[in-house]
Amino acid sequence: MKTQLHTTKLDRATALSNLKKDKLFDVLIIGGGATGLGIALDASLRGLSVALVEQHDFAKGTSSRATKLVHGGVRYLAQGNIKLVREALNERKSILDNAPHLAQPIPFLMPTYGLKGRYLDTGFYGLGLKIYDLLAGAKSLGKTIFLNKDRTQDLIPGIEQQNLNGSIQYWDGQFDDSRLAISLARTATKAGATVLNHCKVTNIEHLNDKASGAIVTDQISKENWSIRAKCIINATGVWVDDLIKLDQPSAKKLVSPSQGIHLTVERCFWPGNHALLIPKTTDGRVLFAVPWLGKVILGTTDTPREHIEEEPSALDEEISFILNEAGKYLAKKPTLKDVRSIWAGVRPLVKPTDNTGNTKTISREHTIIISETGLVSITGGKWTTYRSMAEDTLDKCIAAGLISTSNICTTSNYPLVGAEGVTTGDLINDASLALYGNESPIVSALPGNTNLLADGLTESMIRFGIRYEGAMTIEDILARRSRLLFLDANKALEIANEVANILEDEIGDSYKRHQDLADFTITAQKYVPIKSNPEGSSSSAKVA
Repeated sequence: MKTQLHTTKLDRATALSNLKKDKLFDVLIIGGGATGLGIALDASLRGLSVALVEQHDFAKGTSSRATKLVHGGVRYLAQGNIKLVREALNERKSILDNAPHLAQPIPFLMPTYGLKGRYLDTGFYGLGLKIYDLLAGAKSLGKTIFLNKDRTQDLIPGIEQQNLNGSIQYWDGQFDDSRLAISLARTATKAGATVLNHCKVTNIEHLNDKASGAIVTDQISKENWSIRAKCIINATGVWVDDLIKLDQPSAKKLVSPSQGIHLTVERCFWPGNHALLIPKTTDGRVLFAVPWLGKVILGTTDTPREHIEEEPSALDEEISFILNEAGKYLAKKPTLKDVRSIWAGVRPLVKPTDNTGNTKTISREHTIIISETGLVSITGGKWTTYRSMAEDTLDKCIAAGLISTSNICTTSNYPLVGAEGVTTGDLINDASLALYGNESPIVSALPGNTNLLADGLTESMIRFGIRYEGAMTIEDILARRSRLLFLDANKALEIANEVANILEDEIGDSYKRHQDLADFTITAQKYVPIKSNPEGSSSSAKVA
């Protein structure tokens, strides 16, 4: 018998029943990433009736593929975007306070060298980071300080030491992006919202030339029905234009997609608890090395992409760029064979007016558009500012007369599920159970608590993901409830069959085991750095 302990559940049967009722919701949100889920929580706390549908899984797209940083954006400061930096620094503190089990401060070091080609103007960047501190004000996470060569080597023994002068230390935040999204979904549910993943919008309905609802298809049962709402919000990220076209086929494109990739390597390439920031690589980009969940993340790139895939692939030149640039600053030089996972995400940048095609300089600020039919589309922005984006979206919906409430936003100081009574987690190391916050005893009480399938992943965590966090597939579990696919793709493939066994046990006869295993294998292969061919030898991207 499956014992259900008391906590907030993403119960699929209940959500389906609520969404199929002949009911007029105040708000229908399309898109279950950071922005959509943030809107669902905000709207529910304002007393509005809320429905949210996501065609895949919560945070399946961009919202699970961040650099895992909750930050003001040092590069945006360099671009002179003070408004965005100030807003993001304010929101950074809210995330750390509202989800301390999933977000925490982390010190960064910006090394300074005397060697041509790696020279950084200490005065220029030091002054910029001091301004960064000032903009944070009372919400600063720590002071910027200058460190000599010896102290720098003590803190980051993995740094390239040739011609090293010293470093500048500053503070920012890091988080587990997809687990924060899942916590948002559950917190919104607790506040009264109905949220459902694996439910696709196939059309927008209109009444008297106004958007009045959506036709949806449950991707599990393939059943179709209509959801009616006073206000429909398009929060689909990089796919925002597809939904706008359903509403108004003649509408111009809003998004200029930009791809960023990351490589995951072992901690031996970057030991210690500090992250690395290189503010200007050979082509003007920013390079990070971030210790996260027992591994190190290297990234990122900024590559314009016209065609958006549901599961984007890293380009050979992107992989080569990160390995080459990281090799300039890491004493132990990573190669492709050292990479445990490669993953790509696409940013929904608002289309520029100059048509240069250069996405590195496009503003990361968000844009809200209300069409003639009343469809509200929100895109742009970044994870750190999800909460203020949600607040801004709802305020504009109210101002436009699409919804009515006198209640103001209360999410700036509202703990997410799992947060109450928690001081801080440990995202640098593999502190897996700590990521559940005050719900860790519930996880431990489930069957399989001592059955370790991979580092930091037990059978009981998988069961918790299915029973309480809305997981329906192997990918849901290994990519977003656990982060194993992003940490070690081959290990994720290795345990996929065991995960399928647990899904089959929890879900029952409706679970399509063979299809799920086949689908996950195809997806996971995109994360594998070096792939084996049928003859047993290996093939890989052509990386310099």
